[in-house]
Formats: sequence, structure tokens, C-alpha cells
Amino acid sequence: MSRAHEVSQILVEIRTEMQAIDRWAAQPPSDEALASTQPFCVDTLDFSEWVQWLLIPRLEQMIARELPLPQNSQIHPMAEEVFKQYEEDTDRLLGLLEQLDGLLSTRH
Repeated sequence: MSRAHEVSQILVEIRTEMQAIDRWAAQPPSDEALASTQPFCVDTLDFSEWVQWLLIPRLEQMIARELPLPQNSQIHPMAEEVFKQYEEDTDRLLGLLEQLDGLLSTRH
């Protein structure tokens, strides 16, 4: 299985899990919020919004256009810190984000 295909599958699982724990928003944030230059858009978005509206679409676009995927990813440590504030059980989502980091940090 190709790396792009594996990443694509993990993205579907992340989306599904975010929906299952009610961390998937129906309405997108404003264009201004999406245009933040801070890492993870910490100044304008909740981490879940960043995953939903920026991370997943960008990776899906890269896969669709057959562009090289990132060679390094550190999403899991940020998620681990942020998810401490969530009431929902985020263990599965954390595991999926860790898998995504592993796939994006593996050189192929």
C-alpha cells in the first residue's frame, strides 16, 4: 500500500472519530481565522477546527494532486496537550494522530 493511500485512510478515520466524539463542526470558521500564521492557528482556531478545516483538506489536496507529502509531523504532542481540556474520550483520536505523525515522518 502506498504512503499516500495509508495517509488517506488515516484521514478518513480521523474524520470519523472526530464526528463520533462531536468534534466535527458543521460551519467553517471565517476566512480571517483560517488565514492565521501561527502554528496550528492557535490564535484563531480550536485545535479540532485546525485539524478539520486545514490539516485534513491540505493533506487530501496534496494526495489528489500527487504532491510530495510532508516529511516531518509533530501533531500528536500538540493534540495530547490540547485534548487534556476535552471532556470527550480522545484516546482513539490521539492514536490516529500519532499514526499520522508516523506516516508523515517516514521517508519513502
